[in-house]
Amino acid sequence: MASVTTVFRKDKINQKGIAPINFRIIKDRKISYITTDIKIPLIHWDEKNKKVKSKHPNSVRFNSFLLNKHAELVDHVFNLNTNEKSLTSRKLRDNLYGKKPVDFLKFAKEVNEEYDKADQVGTYDKNSSIIKKLEDYLNGSSIMFQDIDIEFLTKYASYLKTKHNNKINTIGKDFKFIRKVFNDAYRQGHIEHHINPFNVYKIKSEKTDIDFLLEDELEKFGNVETTSGTRLELHRDMFVFAATTAGIRIGDLLLLKWKNFNGTHVDFTMTKTNTQLSLKVPNKGLDLIKKYKPENVSKENFLFPAFSETVDLNDVRAVDRGISGRTAYINKNLKILAKKAEIEKNLHFHVSRHTWATIALRKKVDIFEVSKLLGHSNIRETMIYAKIVNLDLDTAMDKFNN
Repeated sequence: MASVTTVFRKDKINQKGIAPINFRIIKDRKISYITTDIKIPLIHWDEKNKKVKSKHPNSVRFNSFLLNKHAELVDHVFNLNTNEKSLTSRKLRDNLYGKKPVDFLKFAKEVNEEYDKADQVGTYDKNSSIIKKLEDYLNGSSIMFQDIDIEFLTKYASYLKTKHNNKINTIGKDFKFIRKVFNDAYRQGHIEHHINPFNVYKIKSEKTDIDFLLEDELEKFGNVETTSGTRLELHRDMFVFAATTAGIRIGDLLLLKWKNFNGTHVDFTMTKTNTQLSLKVPNKGLDLIKKYKPENVSKENFLFPAFSETVDLNDVRAVDRGISGRTAYINKNLKILAKKAEIEKNLHFHVSRHTWATIALRKKVDIFEVSKLLGHSNIRETMIYAKIVNLDLDTAMDKFNN
C-alpha cells in the first residue's frame, strides 16, 4: 500500500530561505513528489503537525488547501491500488489538479524537431511547411489541443482548399501529421484520449492514377536520340537504369558511388526507410554503368556523374538541397525525352519505380520478392501494383463479352 505525506522540501531551500511544500508518495520503497505550488520560509513551517504556522498571513487558506488536496490524493492512491492501475506521479497530479492545456503548435514543433535531429531533413521541411500553414490560418494566435475539434478541422480543410488550392490528398497529408501530434501527445500523457478529434474525424483521400511505362514504351524511351555527353542523355540513362534495377529512388541513385558496386550488385542503404539492400544489376543496367565508368575511376566517384563531387555528404541539408535541385532538373528533361519518344504520359523519375514494379509482376516475379526489392516495409504498399496488373487480366476477360 502506498503512503501519502505532506512535506516541506528543506532540500529545495533557495537563497532567500524559501522552499516548496510537496506531497510525498512512497510505494514499493520508491519515492515520488507532487508539487502543491505553495512555497514558504522555513520559519513558517510546522514540521510536527505538517502544516503552515499561524504566523504566516495565508496560513488558513494554505492549510485548508493542503488538507483537502491531501485527502483527495489519498483517495486517488487508494482507487488506483484497488483497481490495479499503474500508479504514476503524473497520473496522480492530473487527477489532483486536472490536465493543464497544452499549446498544440509548440508541441508540434517539438515533435518535428525529432526528425531534424535524426537528419530526416525532407520530412522535417515538409512538416515545417504544414505547421507554417496552420500558423498563418491562426494569424498569430495560439491554439490548445482542446480547441482542435471536428468543427475546427472541417473549417481548416476548407481553408486549405480555397486559400492554398490544396488537393484532397495534400490536405490528407497535412492532417496525418496533425493526427501524429495528437497521438504523440496522448502517449506522453499531455492529453486524454477522448479529446483526440481523429477518434471520429476520418481523413479523406482520393485515388490517383499511377503512371508507368510498358516494356515497349521503356525500350522506345531508351532509344531516344540524344547528343553524346549531354545531361539529357545522362538523365535518360539514369531513368532506364532505375526502371530495370528494382526501381531505385532518385535520391539513392544520385548518391551511389563506385564503392557501392562490386561488379554484379549495388549495395546501399535506402535513405527513405534506412533499409539495407543488395541489388543484382541486370545486363541492361550493367551496360549503363560501364558506359559512365571513368578511365581513372575512384571508389569515391559517383556511379552516374549527376551529383556534385564537391558537396559535403556529411551536411545533410546540403545533400537534401542537392537532391531536390537535381531531381527537378532531371524531371524537366524527362518530359522533353517523353515528347521526343511520343509517349503521352506525365513522366517524372518516380515513374521508373512504378515501371519496374509493374513489369516485374507481369514477368510473374513473386509479389513478396517485388516488395522486398522495392524496400517496402509493408506488402500493402506493393499491392497497388498487383491491382494494376490485374486490370490487364480483367481487360482480357472482357473480350469474351464481344
